[in-house]
Amino acid sequence: MPYLVFTPSAADWDAFVRAHPDAHVLQLSAWGDHQSHFGWRPQRIAVANESGRVTAGVQLLLRRLPLRLGVRAYAPAAPLFSEDESANALLWQALRRCGATFIKFEPCNWYRPRPDLPERLIQAGLRHSPQTVQVPRTIVLDLSGTEEDILKRMNQSTRYKCRLGQKKEVTVRHGDATDALRFGELMQLTAQRDGFYARPPEYYQSAYQAFAPSGEVVLLIASYNRQDLAGAMIFRCGENAYYFYGASSDAERNRMPTYILQWEAIRWAKVHGARRYDLWGIPDADETTLEAEFEKRDDGLWGVYKFKRGFGGEVRRSVGAWDLVNNRVAYALYMWYVQRQLRKGA
Repeated sequence: MPYLVFTPSAADWDAFVRAHPDAHVLQLSAWGDHQSHFGWRPQRIAVANESGRVTAGVQLLLRRLPLRLGVRAYAPAAPLFSEDESANALLWQALRRCGATFIKFEPCNWYRPRPDLPERLIQAGLRHSPQTVQVPRTIVLDLSGTEEDILKRMNQSTRYKCRLGQKKEVTVRHGDATDALRFGELMQLTAQRDGFYARPPEYYQSAYQAFAPSGEVVLLIASYNRQDLAGAMIFRCGENAYYFYGASSDAERNRMPTYILQWEAIRWAKVHGARRYDLWGIPDADETTLEAEFEKRDDGLWGVYKFKRGFGGEVRRSVGAWDLVNNRVAYALYMWYVQRQLRKGA
């Protein structure tokens, strides 16, 4: 079957992504639009069959490298492969000619087993990279069955806390773009308290505004006595929902607003057709280590693991980051520069 490489419209691209078995929100055009406000330039490269239907593709995020070393590209949760290997081969050819010094891929294999994926990437000429952008390990909840079924899969303590909303007089509302900016400010405070990195408040507002028109985002705000206690921003794509961002104040913590928020987020995801709920990010350690260490540690992502493990999901790990190098000399110089910067910061 003949194929054509082309740049699809946002509508055609998003229809392809949402229907793909490896659908992911980070490949939707809205994510590229959002990132365009923060130094990245989105570019979609697709392969279509003779009827014009997209069958394989990648949304890249591009930005200039330092030292005039060209352009780097990042492809989160990509590529989205075709079942026809000839289409995939054509996609790799186009990516080698796209003008990027190198492309960092972080394929999504959290939601369906793909044991052959690393070998496929090696055969395509990619090299495994120790430098990841997304956290490689996560917890994925199964949303099948009834709400009671989902609650039964949680541990007893988490299940109890999720049901506390009415008893603790905590209400949950859907926020808007103005709330998203305030949520970003709360993210800053949460990051300072818990020792993680948070982006500027405008980043979270931008993410919300990019997905609000399609209804693929919700900002949930938990309040008590007209005081906002916590917030969670949830995204969805196809059969998947994602808990990307969460923030909380120090006020009224005994009312368990973060648990009440998560339960409302899970319910929102299920109502909108999600079969999975990705809690997005835990320490990159095997399950034995996670269970042995989580009560002793609260650094990095260990604190959130204590929270997330109670929801009864399954620990999954991605295949990590893989680099497609189109200019070996410039890539080597860039890697030297990165290592030099890391040594300076040590």
